[in-house]
Amino acid sequence: MLCTRCRHLEATPDGVICSHCAAAGAPLMAPPHGHNARLSSPVGLGRAVAVLLGLVIATDLFAVWADIMSYDVLGTLADGDFTEAVQRRAERADSLSAAAGVAQTVALLSTGVVFLVWFHRVRVNAEVFDPFGHRKKRGWAVGGWFVPIVNLWFPRRVALDVWDASSPWAAPRPHGLVNSWWTAWVISLLAGRISATTYRRAETAAEVRRAVGQVLFSDAVDIVAAVLAIVFVRALTRMQDTKARSGPGVPVPVPG
Repeated sequence: MLCTRCRHLEATPDGVICSHCAAAGAPLMAPPHGHNARLSSPVGLGRAVAVLLGLVIATDLFAVWADIMSYDVLGTLADGDFTEAVQRRAERADSLSAAAGVAQTVALLSTGVVFLVWFHRVRVNAEVFDPFGHRKKRGWAVGGWFVPIVNLWFPRRVALDVWDASSPWAAPRPHGLVNSWWTAWVISLLAGRISATTYRRAETAAEVRRAVGQVLFSDAVDIVAAVLAIVFVRALTRMQDTKARSGPGVPVPVPG
């Protein structure tokens, strides 16, 4: 008989669930009454998210360049050099930093909207693959990103459940990629908030320079997080597309 939890693999001879579901152990949420999840291709959205994340990386690289210029000229100002040439360098660095900030904001907002649409879609698809394998309701796939404190772990929990449900039937994928992406994103988020606070409180050239150094670190980590996000989005999209095409309970090779 089929497993009563995942409805895809054969149950063990002496039970009603398969060995994979039995190994999962933790209590999982049953699908809501009137369960209506339907498969929708995530491929187009996944490609769009990857392209937009590439734009985020480009704006972050621009920001890193502006940060380095600001850090350098602030060091000169901190040493007491206020010549006209240094003042011009400082003004140019300020202009580049402002432009980088605008570019980063536009890229982040655009990417965030498309990412959330994609993330909700793969969450619904995952419910088709495994109706009982989710600890958070669908709404948390979007809402979890906006609730303070909760947004530090709820989206990861959703992502892990979606990842598990989307893995090949007989070969669940490890969580290393998801955890690496999430760790980098949280570090980037916290570093950005700390650097913004430090920058607002800075008064002297030396203090502003220290704040710019923190901003530089935040932008660099954000690049790492965006690269890992691209790998995560592409991998999950590919897994769902392959699994949808394979049919129920039919293990198929998934490209690395």
